[in-house]
Amino acid sequence: MADGRSGGRDSLDDEARRAAQLDSIPVIGLDTPLAAQVATDARRRVTTMGTTYDRPAQTRVFTVANQKGGVGKTTTAVNIAAAMARAGLTVLVIDNDPQGNASTALGIEHGPETLSTYDVLLGDSSIADVVQTSPADDRLLCVPSTINLSGAEIELVTVDSRETRLREALRTYLIHRSSSDLPRIDYVFIDCPPSLGLLTVNAFTAAAEVLIPIQCEYYALEGLSQLLKNIQLIQAHLNPALAVSTILLTMSDIRTNLAREVASEVREHFGDETLRTVIPRSVRISEAPSYGQTVISYDPSSSGALAYAEAAREISRRQAPALDRQSPATSTENGTA
Repeated sequence: MADGRSGGRDSLDDEARRAAQLDSIPVIGLDTPLAAQVATDARRRVTTMGTTYDRPAQTRVFTVANQKGGVGKTTTAVNIAAAMARAGLTVLVIDNDPQGNASTALGIEHGPETLSTYDVLLGDSSIADVVQTSPADDRLLCVPSTINLSGAEIELVTVDSRETRLREALRTYLIHRSSSDLPRIDYVFIDCPPSLGLLTVNAFTAAAEVLIPIQCEYYALEGLSQLLKNIQLIQAHLNPALAVSTILLTMSDIRTNLAREVASEVREHFGDETLRTVIPRSVRISEAPSYGQTVISYDPSSSGALAYAEAAREISRRQAPALDRQSPATSTENGTA
């Protein structure tokens, strides 16, 4: 079986073998939810294990955002990044949340004295100075967050170009990697705090795509309209390339009517943007950060890991924004305007 680290799509033989395996898995209705989950996991295992992910034509930059807390923003950012790295892509996670949970999950040092996103935003350090490699995978990089970042929004108020500091830092880093003959970053995921302050604004100005995790619970869409209005303001004044390209349903319990109703409502409003993959509630997903790991490395055969691997594969096979809507941070990635 391929190890998932070579570029390009799977061979025709691999595709045919996977298709035959998928056809052998019975279709089970939701009236027996445990059996349905087992069948879903089996399909995901066949689909994701040993498969390759397409490299994008150029670096894709996602901001993972939702002003509602506890919906799985950080969990989504680190696990999709880890799944892509395991499949052979080079991925950068920028921890832009003062809580530093993304840094914890990736096993990254982020004590108070660690150089971090705070130093990058204040202009004291470059991303090249602060970036660390996750012990889980040498293709998985992280700009850590420290508690110092909690004061950044106040300190940035009087700083020039306060809304675009992260964009310029990321652009400089991508050019640095190109000029230093380092592997190109395929994906960047910026993890945001559950607010719409300057930290999130900086993330929006640096990205071309927004990934919004939506919890399959009551009030799932609460506050989403305000988030979309803020994105429209960013598009109008700071980053016309920004688009909501991806919505991921998280924390789903297929045993409940509520989860199915929420999923149906989200797909009704955001059909094109919503991934087919739905992330289930999973004890393993919750446990993994306490061991300084993503669920991808902690228990790769668990339901949560398989779901995030499938979501990552789905994102990699979706159409990226057109070149005229690329992230401002990547528009001069190769050193040209």
